[in-house]
Amino acid sequence: MIRALIVVDVQGDFCEGGSMGVDGGAMVAERISAHIRDQAHDYATIVATRDWHIDPGDHFADGEPNFETTWPAHCVAGSPGAEFHPGVDTHVDFSHVVDAIFSKGQFSAAYSGFEGTEPDGGTLDDHLRSHDVGSVDVVGIATDYCDKATATDARELGYKVRLLTDMCVGVAPDTTAQALDDMRAEGIETI
Repeated sequence: MIRALIVVDVQGDFCEGGSMGVDGGAMVAERISAHIRDQAHDYATIVATRDWHIDPGDHFADGEPNFETTWPAHCVAGSPGAEFHPGVDTHVDFSHVVDAIFSKGQFSAAYSGFEGTEPDGGTLDDHLRSHDVGSVDVVGIATDYCDKATATDARELGYKVRLLTDMCVGVAPDTTAQALDDMRAEGIETI
C-alpha cells in the first residue's frame, strides 16, 4: 500500500521555550529529522502541517486561557514561534524534503492537518489522493490534540493510519494516554 508521512506541527512555540512548549518537543523534532533522513524512500510523499494563526478569534484567550478551548497566543503567522523547530533542520533541510505544507487555523481554531490548506487552497486529502496514498504515518506534536485530530480524520477519510509514538509527544500524561486509547479504539495502529 502506498504510504505517506504526515509531520504535525513541529513548530517552535510547541517545543521547549515556546509559548506553549511541550517537554520533549525538541527531541521529537530531532527524531523526525533522523527518520526522514533514513526512511524518506519508504514514502510516496512527505507533508507537514502547521498552526499559522492570523486572527484565530477566541482560540487565543483574552485573559487567562482555560487550555481546553482557549490558549495563549501561539504560532502567529510569520513569527519565529510559527517556524518549524530548528531541530528538524539539524540533519535534514526540512523545507526542501516535504512536498507540501498545510497551514491551519488562520482565522479559527484548527487541530487536524486535514483542516489546513496549501497557499493555492489545496487540501491535505487532495494531495494524498493525487499520490495514490492509502496509508499514512503520523508524527509530531501533540499526541493528545493535533496528532489525534489528524490521525482520526485520516482514518475517517478511509486511510490506514499508524501513529509512530516515538516521534510524538503529548501535553499531559493523562490526556495523552486517553488519546492513545481513543485512537486504538478507532482502528489507528500505534507503534
